Amino acid sequence: MGSSSLPEGTQISTVKAGDYFRAGWDVLKKYPAGFIGYFLIVTVISVFLDSVPRIGALIAFILTVPLNAGFFVVSAKLLSNQVPEFADFFSGSKFFLQLALLGIISSILIVIGFICLIVPGIYLLVGYVFAFMLVMDRGLDFWPAMETSRRSVQTNWFQIFAFLLLLFLLNLGGLLALGVGLLVTVPLSHCILTAAYADIFGIKSAPLISMRQ
Repeated sequence: MGSSSLPEGTQISTVKAGDYFRAGWDVLKKYPAGFIGYFLIVTVISVFLDSVPRIGALIAFILTVPLNAGFFVVSAKLLSNQVPEFADFFSGSKFFLQLALLGIISSILIVIGFICLIVPGIYLLVGYVFAFMLVMDRGLDFWPAMETSRRSVQTNWFQIFAFLLLLFLLNLGGLLALGVGLLVTVPLSHCILTAAYADIFGIKSAPLISMRQ
């Protein structure tokens, strides 16, 4: 992998949240059984690992980003008018090391940021939102992906923050619906994020095509 696939940052002029929500919903409707089924699998894996003494929670934490990356691959393929296979949800394994490192390092930096008067933590939490997608789509290593995402987001940080707040409220609504609503809102959130990524960065075909190999 290398860091030459993207410049240091992409200028974000306008965050079209309404368009992203509509596009995300359209993507989810194309493959609802796959998205919901995969979310259930991820949930079962997380619950099982959390029940394992000592190392279970650590393993679950390390697997979080690689597992979530699968939502991006499938939704990106659907946005690109490709036909996904259910196995594509597990494509994060092909980038496992970089995605795991991204999850670990970004979490450490975010926690440090929250300790330092909270605001830096919120800044990084928002800034790194597109990092794992850049690893999957552009083949960036974890640190260039984190920095590219952060530098891009900071050009219009408050609009991205407001957009992510809407996603938070969406999932809060799913949680309040006896938790059952999360079956839809969590996969939908990933589809919406992919739509935002596609608009801001553009989806490149090579990494997605390589998933078939």
